[in-house]
Amino acid sequence: MNHSDFELRKKRRWPLGIAILLIVVVIAIVAQHVFSQRRAPVTFSSHLSVHFEPAMAGEQTIIDYVAQHIAPDYGISIQSVGLEDPVQADRAVANGQYAATVYQHQWWLKQVVEANHFALTATEPLFQWAFGIYSDRYSTIEQLPQGATIVVPDDGANQGQALWMLQRLGLIQLATNIEPRSAKLSDIRENPHHFRFKELSLLTMPRVLNSVDAAIGYVSQFDAGKVGREKGILFPPAPRTFASQLVVGSAYLKDPAIQKLIQAFSDKRLQQWLATTDDPKVKGVLVPISQQ
Repeated sequence: MNHSDFELRKKRRWPLGIAILLIVVVIAIVAQHVFSQRRAPVTFSSHLSVHFEPAMAGEQTIIDYVAQHIAPDYGISIQSVGLEDPVQADRAVANGQYAATVYQHQWWLKQVVEANHFALTATEPLFQWAFGIYSDRYSTIEQLPQGATIVVPDDGANQGQALWMLQRLGLIQLATNIEPRSAKLSDIRENPHHFRFKELSLLTMPRVLNSVDAAIGYVSQFDAGKVGREKGILFPPAPRTFASQLVVGSAYLKDPAIQKLIQAFSDKRLQQWLATTDDPKVKGVLVPISQQ
């Protein structure tokens, strides 16, 4: 074979050191871009998105009332945005994707922040959720028998509200060394009526009401589950500590548009409307801020 008839060519290879350097440079550029995107400062415009829980139709009604009747006086426009996952909604507020949420009281917010390390700030109390005891078998709390089965919320924040309410009614006694508003079933120290407690999600309660003696939860959830208001046997005044709040991202608290949003939701017209509206999504479900 005549080797002069052809030429062997080797594929050119990058030196290993240069190849590694190029890879490191590319990774650094991509990382810097991603980091800069995450850290890019958010400046809100005069058009603001406020989150509500889709299961809570009254929350959207409140946001829409403020948007229509109050927000224009403060030079802003408001859009109500529903997102099923409340934790993801809080994440969106902390990141500046939404301007605020209206769905949570301080004990739920505390629980979410501690679990997820979100930077969120509660500003103004907005309304109270009507919260009480429902029964398909009895018409008064006094009729509940010894050993009655009572359903309470399975999430820590709202279970505390239910147990604290039973303690205020004199039906149970909680441990003295705990914050009663964040109590758990394990904190019950005296149960003179020998109630048996079951934990269920708030959304599940309406479906099981006919198989238990009583259930404790929000009117809004029982309404959504087609349980008539006449099944509610006791609705003590909701303590102010469980009022819903306008929650904003801590990093944006001083943003001019966010300040206007806070002012709009603080406007006294909102409380006046809550006290007088006949809207079925709000009346008897979301009520003015308690003075207790």
